Amino acid sequence: MNPLWFMRMAKWARRPPSLTQVKIGAAVLAAVLVIWGVEAAGLWPDWATVERPPRVPRP
Repeated sequence: MNPLWFMRMAKWARRPPSLTQVKIGAAVLAAVLVIWGVEAAGLWPDWATVERPPRVPRP
C-alpha cells in the first residue's frame, strides 16, 4: 500500500468529515445508484443516451 494512503487515513482519523459532507456523499452515491438501476432495468429513455460517432480508421 502506498505510504500516502496511510497519511490520508491518519488525517481522516484525526479530523473526520462533517455530517454535512457525509450526507452530501451519501446523496450523490444514492443518485448514481438510482440512475444505474433505471438504466439496468431498461427504463432509461433513448434520447438521454449518448452515442459515440464511429471511429475513423487510420491509414
